[in-house]
Amino acid sequence: MRRTRVLILYNEPTLPRDHPDAESECEVVYTAEAVTNALEPAGFRVQRLGVGRDPAELLRGLRKARPDVVFNLFEGLGDWGETEAYAVGLVEWLGIPYTGCPLQPTVLARNKPLAKKLFVGARLPTAPAVTIDELPVTELPLAWPVIVKPATQDASIGIDQSSVVTNLDALKERAAYLLETYGPPVLAEEYIDGREFCVGMIEAPDLRCLPVTEMDFRCEGPGAWPIVTYDAKWKPGTPDYELMPNRPEATVGRALTTRLNSLAKLAFRLLGCRDYARVDFRVKPSGKPFILEVNPNPDIHPAAGLAHALEAAGVGWATFCVGLVERALARGRRESVPIARPIESA
Repeated sequence: MRRTRVLILYNEPTLPRDHPDAESECEVVYTAEAVTNALEPAGFRVQRLGVGRDPAELLRGLRKARPDVVFNLFEGLGDWGETEAYAVGLVEWLGIPYTGCPLQPTVLARNKPLAKKLFVGARLPTAPAVTIDELPVTELPLAWPVIVKPATQDASIGIDQSSVVTNLDALKERAAYLLETYGPPVLAEEYIDGREFCVGMIEAPDLRCLPVTEMDFRCEGPGAWPIVTYDAKWKPGTPDYELMPNRPEATVGRALTTRLNSLAKLAFRLLGCRDYARVDFRVKPSGKPFILEVNPNPDIHPAAGLAHALEAAGVGWATFCVGLVERALARGRRESVPIARPIESA
């Protein structure tokens, strides 16, 4: 019996080593190796395909490998994040079953202003925000302080301790830097002072929430904001990295846990996520939660936050990876069976 062919798709690092965002591209290579080590003992025939700036490499690689399933780890190029959606769209267009979220949530979640409008329309709580496409900024209809970040980046790219501003002059300076470095739009959002939580979700096969985890901020000194900066995520040895994140299992009351899980599931379904995702929250001291963002296909490296949540839920990481392949295969079989549907009358 022929073994199922799985192609692990990931993005090759493309940024120069001295680029300020270069670290964010490297972890996916190690994740691809870890997934290989999880799938091969389960009997799958595994290949890996790293793709850089030439999209033809993706098409050639898919046609050569002829996979039964694509295990999608493609996060987009470091300086062109929208390519994450382009890769998903091409695999989908070719009709190859693949793991993770489909095209729609991949596009919607990366566009933070659009996602926030969807949250508002669905009456899901999120912080007030405005977009800045150009300078000058003469007024801001938000309460201070405000956090300013690139509107279409992820992985905390463009976020550091200067991202939280307390007056219009500081806002103008930060917006000018982000517009020049990452281009428009820039998102200016009311800063929510409080605890930060993450709710990971998996479909196994029904949608379930993993244990709530909390960002362990240990900020020191004036002007040190408890936020997830780029340094905190990617640069060991920096003050932010050393003083912040691990993601311990949170000590949360039953009522707040229920509320966070309910909102996370609503956001997951609103954007059309699939297989796995993560929703990040800020919760005020009053107990009111606010959705920061939805992360389709979050980092699944064995040392990342989702893996810790899986462990806390008693779900083995390798079991999780194998389950993703099995569900993608099942979706492919269902979609390949023609279904006769009656023509509805008006």
